[in-house]
Amino acid sequence: MNARDRFHIAATGGKPDRPPVWLMRQAGRYLPEYRALKEKHTFVEMVRTPELAAEVTLQPMRRFPLDAAIIFSDILVVPEAMGQAYHFKDAGGIAMDYVLERPGQISALVDTAAAERLAYVPAALRSVRKTLGTERALLGFCGSPWTLATYMVEGGSPGQGGKIKSLYQNDRKSFELLMDKITRVCGDYLLMQIEAGVDALQIFDSWGGLCDEDMLEEATLKWMRRLVERVGGCVPVIVFGRGQSHRAGEVATTGAQVLSLDHGVDLAAVLASLPTRMSVQGNLDPVYLTGEPGPAVEATRALLATTRTTGRHIFNLGHGITPQARVETVGAVIEAVAGGG
Repeated sequence: MNARDRFHIAATGGKPDRPPVWLMRQAGRYLPEYRALKEKHTFVEMVRTPELAAEVTLQPMRRFPLDAAIIFSDILVVPEAMGQAYHFKDAGGIAMDYVLERPGQISALVDTAAAERLAYVPAALRSVRKTLGTERALLGFCGSPWTLATYMVEGGSPGQGGKIKSLYQNDRKSFELLMDKITRVCGDYLLMQIEAGVDALQIFDSWGGLCDEDMLEEATLKWMRRLVERVGGCVPVIVFGRGQSHRAGEVATTGAQVLSLDHGVDLAAVLASLPTRMSVQGNLDPVYLTGEPGPAVEATRALLATTRTTGRHIFNLGHGITPQARVETVGAVIEAVAGGG
């Protein structure tokens, strides 16, 4: 069984011979070859240049026996395509070039043909697909409409999300217009990625945890459901709801085939509560990768043991890999999964 088949079988609730493995943010600053490239090019330049994005995507694939490559990009390319660019602050972190503060700014956002401005992403995907062939899977992604709206309205990382929650509560008309535009562009963008050859898609609902229980459906779930419906079952869809593992049942209503869970959650317990058509992804604490290989491998084997008989698990981290991760520890964890635990 090749890695591409293994990934697809697990994502659709089948019985792969072992859990497939890839790591969120698996390309990045923990790799010396990435740091060398970053000395010559900015992050945004690498994202926008297909040859560079493909190279960064493939760097961890050359080092480790990963079952899937996830394209090197950023969720904020969607707001940028709509007319609201992003940049990196000198002190660190991402910020939008301006903040959505007035209804007229939302009305001015471009949604028609906005995805066409993202042609550099499918170009990078095609390049990676050509290199990978049919042996290993290729993943695309986008941010959830709520998460993108949060960055756009807050102007960067949202803290407690006061501005986006205020927009939802006090100007529902503007909120709905913003979400409708984002959802339309994300749908077009995901279809472009499917046409470019991806085997699965992940939707990052990174800030869904800001939603109070009484706003969860209208603020985020229904918009992700529209995205999943839009791709029409072409490829499996993974939803990562950071801080929402206690809402797994609600997130499952999006129609995704896989729920990605953050660390600190009992993976087996959540899996047992889900419909048998669904799989889970996760959820090793990324901090393990910053230490010695031994404890990380031990934690990995313990995690694998909880889902070994289900065939409905994709091994991953509970959040993105950090720049402090040690290459030898990352390799040891991946080898432990690839060897069947």
